[in-house]
Amino acid sequence: MARFFTIPFSIIVALVLQIVPLPALVDIYRPDWALIVLSYWAMALPHRLNVAGAFITGIGLDILLGTPLGIHSLVLSICVFILVANYQRLRNYSVWQQSIVIALLSAFYHLLQFWLLHLLTDIYFRYDYLMPTITSMVFWPWAFWFLRRLRRQLKLK
Repeated sequence: MARFFTIPFSIIVALVLQIVPLPALVDIYRPDWALIVLSYWAMALPHRLNVAGAFITGIGLDILLGTPLGIHSLVLSICVFILVANYQRLRNYSVWQQSIVIALLSAFYHLLQFWLLHLLTDIYFRYDYLMPTITSMVFWPWAFWFLRRLRRQLKLK
């Protein structure tokens, strides 16, 4: 039974980490926890987490963050689609190479999210908007090793 709820529980933990209050100076560096967790499960078990799971996670993220409904859903769905389409190649990369891929994916995530929000609202681009890209890249190896250990202990397939 625990195996069935492992992926949804890890996504819920990522959503909670995404909204935990942080000081303003640190908040601009908050990693994209939802993207990191979805990326791991999309590469490790692409048949268990797909674009629909990313869409539902994005709806939850939109509700939690108060953004226009569908922004995170669309962007997370596109990112997970890219990962699922290339998971066999990405799984052969080392963890450090994967962290560079996660950084590029996070930059794409933020730029696409900015573009959509710019079309809908009146925001303008600032370079600190891309700071989570660096922290997502730094936190990827630890998230990878933790989720991989969890997957192996619970024998998820």
